[in-house]
Amino acid sequence: LRLTRSVLEVCARWNQPIGLITKSALITRDLDILAPMASQGLARTAISITTLDRKLARKMEPRAATPQRRIDAIKALSESGVPVTVMVAPIVPGLTDHELESILEAAAKAGATSAGYVALRLPHEIAQLFEEWLQGAYPDRADRVLSLVRQMRGGKLYDSRFGERMTGTGPWAHLTAQRFRRACSEFNLNRRSRSYNLRLFKRPQGYAPPGGQLDLF
Repeated sequence: LRLTRSVLEVCARWNQPIGLITKSALITRDLDILAPMASQGLARTAISITTLDRKLARKMEPRAATPQRRIDAIKALSESGVPVTVMVAPIVPGLTDHELESILEAAAKAGATSAGYVALRLPHEIAQLFEEWLQGAYPDRADRVLSLVRQMRGGKLYDSRFGERMTGTGPWAHLTAQRFRRACSEFNLNRRSRSYNLRLFKRPQGYAPPGGQLDLF
């Protein structure tokens, strides 16, 4: 539908800094816009990778790009000069957490320069949907996975508290954070920070100052 591309075209026209996060390899279709913007410090991207196991990925994210296509997207973006962050997300304890280091290594080799992670979040009705999926897809691991989720969420399946909902608490969360920091150091991720170039933004024609009236035509 070209919805994302139309937004990017507007941002490129007015030099509006932009960041994208996706699990779709279709982001490479817009390299002709993203690369010139990135060269001016106006664009960054992030690719989310849950697992490198294609069989597991097919069960967890059947409609999303395969793990290899996401790695290929990281490579294409990086080679075009677009900064790429790899997001190991979500990390499912007892199911995908053992892949943390391998995902970061594969992404770094493909050209990612920064990384982040998110522990599994199960707000509202998502918790029941996940339990049903887990029992059907991995009945032998379901009890352990749910137990670990509760251990990192204060005994519940979800804790919405700011500062903790993305990483969890307790021994599992602490160990995961340690592993993440160690792997980032080993694979030269998060060594430098990038800031957007905010000096190039142009106000669209008809822009009025705060308190003023925008033009109708």
